[in-house]
Amino acid sequence: MWIAALQTVATPSVERNLETARRLIAEAAQGGAQLVALPEYFCFMGARDDDKLALAEAPGDGPIQAMLAEAARLHGVWVVGGTLPLRSGSADRVFNACCVYSPAGQQVARYDKMHLFRYDNGRESFDEARVLQAGTDPVACDVDGLRLGLSICYDLRFPELYRRLMRPPCDLIAVPAAFTHTTGRAHWEVLLRARAIENQCYVIAPAQGGLHENGRRTFGHSLIVDPWGEVLALREEGVGVVMAQLDPARIAEVRGQLPALTHRLSRFT
Repeated sequence: MWIAALQTVATPSVERNLETARRLIAEAAQGGAQLVALPEYFCFMGARDDDKLALAEAPGDGPIQAMLAEAARLHGVWVVGGTLPLRSGSADRVFNACCVYSPAGQQVARYDKMHLFRYDNGRESFDEARVLQAGTDPVACDVDGLRLGLSICYDLRFPELYRRLMRPPCDLIAVPAAFTHTTGRAHWEVLLRARAIENQCYVIAPAQGGLHENGRRTFGHSLIVDPWGEVLALREEGVGVVMAQLDPARIAEVRGQLPALTHRLSRFT
């Protein structure tokens, strides 16, 4: 299966962002991708954290979800829809949700971000808990016979989540993200490669990558990693597509040569 990570530099305009997403999905599909993945908040990057509250959609209803379903159906591809704000039942909190769509345009999975980012180095300050409601459950789904595990951005720092997703083992883990430039430069690639190595599966990490209209700078470096930790494709910054082939035989080869997943101690898993 050819898979594609789509990199964006989202703006405060949902309409412009959706048009960019449509174009990138079409480009990836025309290039042979069977699964495409968008980054966290591909649909919106506002001036304030709480700007997203007014854009929150009801589950299964809204222009962002409609675009994702339509693009999947139009191009006959699996779409990992980055993230979008979904209503939580509270006026001052939303879920940061990743929805997966089949080539028929049907939503087959939804994962709500469980770990909420907080960081303050004296110059930059972030606290997602101010406007986000944390999810509660890990989510994986079937994609044409392959097991896809879902995670979002800051989740990357919590290996215990991925261990939960590996029962049974995943073939591919998705990590749509909007890493800050500061934390991304320090930790992004090494953490992604570690998740691929320790779980002996492919990792696809579509990211926001560049200077946004709201002044925020995201790290980018959207990439695809194989089960041995080798980076197969990478885009540093700017809008674009990176592609690689997911080969189940490569997964079997790595797990056969180094059967680490079978060596896990039951008291720790």
